[in-house]
Amino acid sequence: MLPWKRVLRPLAALLLTAAALTVPATTAQAAGAPSSGWNDYSCKPSAAHPRPVVLVHGTLGNSVDNWLGLAPYLKVRGYCVFSLDYGQLEGVPFFHGLGPVEKSAGQLKGFVDKVLAATGAAETDVVGHSQGGMMPRYYLKFLGGAAKVNALVGIAPSNHGTDLNGFTRLLPYFPGAADLLSENTPALADQVTGSAFLAKLNAGGDTVPGVRYTVIATRYDEVVTPWRSQYLTGPDVRNVLLQDLCPVDLSEHVAVGLLDRVAFHEVANALDPARARPTTCASAFE
Repeated sequence: MLPWKRVLRPLAALLLTAAALTVPATTAQAAGAPSSGWNDYSCKPSAAHPRPVVLVHGTLGNSVDNWLGLAPYLKVRGYCVFSLDYGQLEGVPFFHGLGPVEKSAGQLKGFVDKVLAATGAAETDVVGHSQGGMMPRYYLKFLGGAAKVNALVGIAPSNHGTDLNGFTRLLPYFPGAADLLSENTPALADQVTGSAFLAKLNAGGDTVPGVRYTVIATRYDEVVTPWRSQYLTGPDVRNVLLQDLCPVDLSEHVAVGLLDRVAFHEVANALDPARARPTTCASAFE
């Protein structure tokens, strides 16, 4: 029998998904709620930071709540920062990133074009959490995004899918479960290790020429597992384990994208490598 912790963690993740899909519209926050200082289309990139930053939320996230920590962090450092909602399902407010990942990549393509037109920049940098760190790779590889993106920074990205600590391997033992997942929450099915979507995405290599890639992972990730599956291989790739920078950082999957300033410091380094400073535990207080 599996240890209780290994059983309860994936069960909790699936229960969270089910709960999210049943939250009444009257109790959910509107996805279009005002952001705090970002998504300012009058913002013009500076000489120091010539590329706008596009933030891509994760599964069950949205353009505001996912970025209440990182967006202000980057804004105060002089970046033009933008975030989008994608992967919406009809009748499901607030919790996004659930639609087919290929379709979501098309939404990102349109949003990047909008940001570039507004700012006058030639390229953007993309920072994504979880699915938001993986999905842009489809845009880069298949939708012409490599010509418009300088760097992709993935925070706990689902680059090679997840087995939810082995739980997804039990799906074949429950007839109809995989089909139900695919029909009702396509993005979840797309992110299961070994999915047809991931096979297409990763065929021929993880990266495309001309884009710099950074992956920031935490060994305590309980959602994208095993955590090493988040790493990419290829030229212009930097894979970072958060605990190599700060051994006492205990952030798990949600915290690393929402509030971990050690991770945020490493994001800033990835966006501006020429001015990068060593990331340590003390970076949390900068």
